[in-house]
Amino acid sequence: EIHIKEPIEKEVNPRLLPGELLLCEASTVYKYIQEDGSSRGTYGKLVCTNFKIAFLDDDSASDDNEPQFKNKIVGENDITLQCVDQIYGVYDEKKKLLTGQLRKYPETLIIYCKDLRVFHFCLRYTKEEEVKRIVSGIVHHSQTPKLLKRLFLFSYASAAPNNTDGRNQTVMFDTLEDWRDELERTKGNVKYKAVTTNEGYRVSEKLPLYFVVPMCVSEESILKYEGRGIPIWCWSCHNGAALLKMSAFPKEQDDSTSQTHKAFLDGIYKTISKPPYELLKTDDLSSSLPSLQDIQTAYTRFKQLFLIDNSTDFWATDVKWFSLLESTNWLEIIRRVLKKAIEVAECLERQHTNVLLIEESATDLCCVISSLVQVMMDSHSRTKSGFQSLIQKEWVIGGHGFLDRCNHLHKSDKEEAPVFLLLLNCVWQLVQQYPPAFEFTETYLTVLSDSLYVPIFSTFFFNSQHQKDTNMSGESLKTQSGPFRFLTVWDWSVQFDPKAQAFLNNPLYAEKPKPDKSQRKTARFKHQRQLSLPLTPTKSSTKRGFFREETDHLIKNILGKRIGKFINSSDEPPNSFREFYDSWHSKPVDYHGLLLPRIDGPEIKVWAQRYLRWIPEAQLHGGGTIATAAKILDLMEEVQSLQVKMDEEHSQAISVGVHSVPLLRNSARLSSLFPFALLQRQSIKPALPTSTWKDLEDEDDLVKRDDEFVDPTGDIS
Repeated sequence: EIHIKEPIEKEVNPRLLPGELLLCEASTVYKYIQEDGSSRGTYGKLVCTNFKIAFLDDDSASDDNEPQFKNKIVGENDITLQCVDQIYGVYDEKKKLLTGQLRKYPETLIIYCKDLRVFHFCLRYTKEEEVKRIVSGIVHHSQTPKLLKRLFLFSYASAAPNNTDGRNQTVMFDTLEDWRDELERTKGNVKYKAVTTNEGYRVSEKLPLYFVVPMCVSEESILKYEGRGIPIWCWSCHNGAALLKMSAFPKEQDDSTSQTHKAFLDGIYKTISKPPYELLKTDDLSSSLPSLQDIQTAYTRFKQLFLIDNSTDFWATDVKWFSLLESTNWLEIIRRVLKKAIEVAECLERQHTNVLLIEESATDLCCVISSLVQVMMDSHSRTKSGFQSLIQKEWVIGGHGFLDRCNHLHKSDKEEAPVFLLLLNCVWQLVQQYPPAFEFTETYLTVLSDSLYVPIFSTFFFNSQHQKDTNMSGESLKTQSGPFRFLTVWDWSVQFDPKAQAFLNNPLYAEKPKPDKSQRKTARFKHQRQLSLPLTPTKSSTKRGFFREETDHLIKNILGKRIGKFINSSDEPPNSFREFYDSWHSKPVDYHGLLLPRIDGPEIKVWAQRYLRWIPEAQLHGGGTIATAAKILDLMEEVQSLQVKMDEEHSQAISVGVHSVPLLRNSARLSSLFPFALLQRQSIKPALPTSTWKDLEDEDDLVKRDDEFVDPTGDIS
């Protein structure tokens, strides 16, 4: 039975961005609300533009129900064409994947999005001609291969007013000066130099215009093999050890060529590795980490767990949650990547050894590991501007192929792999384990992952600096010709107003204390931890168990995972790694020093806010980390207001910056997945058949068996 809401009578038109064109539309489209398995929904108009697919109902025209966290570019019923993952049609209650030319048009259109939203549009009440136009238009514009210049990025850049600077304290690393400043900041300028050898891209189109190499590397060496076999500097540790990356030579070659390459590499290594003072460790990531294909396969399986059609489907998979989650292998890949980053950090921090990461192109897993190591070892990379500068340095200018890896042009599925998402998942593990160490929040990371699919920013829509530079020239709509002025994603004011931007900043961030000038001579900074102490066994906390008895069954199933595999894993870290890892974790955390993630068993968790935010059944009203944060913010505001009063009494009116997140009063009504899951959503009773639900309640033992916490020491709680 369909609960019909009267079709809208007033004309609702889409809000178009500069350069955005309406391509096709259909009226009297019925959008289902997929919350309780019923067919409730709302009538409206479905439109497709050269930027997005949008559903417009009568609420779209009013601003009365403005959400607290609103994106100015993409509304909650908007799907950018790059965000469309797959489109299915329903024919006589059977789902069929829609691609290319269609002979028959479906009764219902289901759109699965890369940000894990699921939209159901019923076309039963729409005119046949409109159905043909809208379905074929959506499939064509979101699924067929495109030319780069056909991306909305270029339409927007030529039509939008250029009134934003967009730098926002983020270092863009597109000038020689930026690289020299970074060398100065990390004290790497003693052994490394910024080079201009690639100006005009005369060495390689894959390398940036400017980069940093060891002092001893000559310009002839860089030119010899188009930049392959050259150690490129990423970052220097406080003790002088450096993190480097290198693009490897192709493996399948004849003997004479490979001998020449080997001799060249030996010469390069000898210039860097000078025992006992300068040591070098090489790490071929293509053999020590999962392949890009493995990463893509794991993520494809993993995301299916969250692309839920309705409430019934959610509860049907609930009993098998642990085995389904484990079988995807996604969390295991995150654990392996974090473990590799810890190994690199140990070489740099404890062994004072230079580390050279090697990969075929040095633009995928090299970017993940080098970024993670810097986030773990350099507190500057844990500030918002520092993290953004890091992404610019290692990924955007570093030449990560965002266009191919995100498959923005739908050219080849073989090149697609969620490498940047893997980094964000790893950083999220650190953010949720050590919140005070980061100036940004998990909401910031979630929004950054969504921005991968918003083609008005150039940041994530090119494969290299060369590709961007060669596509910069174009005709402007303002009648004069000139280069395109692309926006950068780091200008958050384009997507969010100041109130919404407050959600991206962590109010509990422990800022680094400024050094006392009088103490400067004697207090030369050194890392606080002595990590070469012998291993001391750590006592496990009584509350260390992943599940506590009082924990809600639903949340156990959502955030938990089987841990037996990791406890009994044959892939045990070597002794030196374990000693380093345990020694660090046995000491108090210095939020401005080295941070090592906890990677044993259930410490690796599902990024709930990103993956569960569109599933109402996964929300806890008045629960989750947001409830705790709301209480702490209330307390902070109270302390700051008292401080202001005290200052006024002493006639020292000092302005105090209150960075509190707005509208967090009444935390009892907030969802645990706030700010994406809004206040008005209510908890819904599972729509399982009564017999199934009764079986689940009766067989409580089954749940208890699945949820047993296996302690490494052998205790079972």
